[in-house]
Amino acid sequence: MIKKIRGESLFRTIFLYPYAMSFVVTGLVWKWVLNPTFGLENSMHMWGFGWFELDWLVNRDLAIYAVCIAAVWQGAGFVMVLMLAGLRGIDEDIWKSLSIEGVAKWKSYLFVILPMLRPMVVTAIVLIAAGVVKVYDLILALTSGGPGYATTTPAMYVMENFFSRANLGQAFAASIIMFISVVCILAPWAFYEFYLRNKYAAN
Repeated sequence: MIKKIRGESLFRTIFLYPYAMSFVVTGLVWKWVLNPTFGLENSMHMWGFGWFELDWLVNRDLAIYAVCIAAVWQGAGFVMVLMLAGLRGIDEDIWKSLSIEGVAKWKSYLFVILPMLRPMVVTAIVLIAAGVVKVYDLILALTSGGPGYATTTPAMYVMENFFSRANLGQAFAASIIMFISVVCILAPWAFYEFYLRNKYAAN
């Protein structure tokens, strides 16, 4: 994508299209694909691959990976656009200098380009972390928290106790724990980012 290939706009649209879909639609699509009765497994059996199994939605150990795949499929395009915008913003002279110096590609990206993309990387991480904490509709559409409680996330636990079971005490307690967890993660990062880093830069 960064090399401005032919049909780049088409590929960018294709990669970004899943992000325009709601999590409910994404969950229903992947629920159909991974359903062992009429999804991909059934299609493979019809084509003669009787050994093929794709029972992730009914397997306690693999169900959470099905959720992860669906979430990554939807969000990868957005992260790609962020990274592409950052890469396109890098001056051409930097690329030329690295090429003239004979720096290996992986070293160029690891020690020069990646530090320059730091704002984009931080933005992507924050957005992904926020999505992970609040994910509810994707799991509700894909697995409904099952099998058992294998894919029940904190957000889903709160919503179920708040609406379905009317257990307000547990819902409020879980919400507070989620909030404290987020604060414990973000507070040290914010302290470093907005205080220590600026202080060291000023010195």
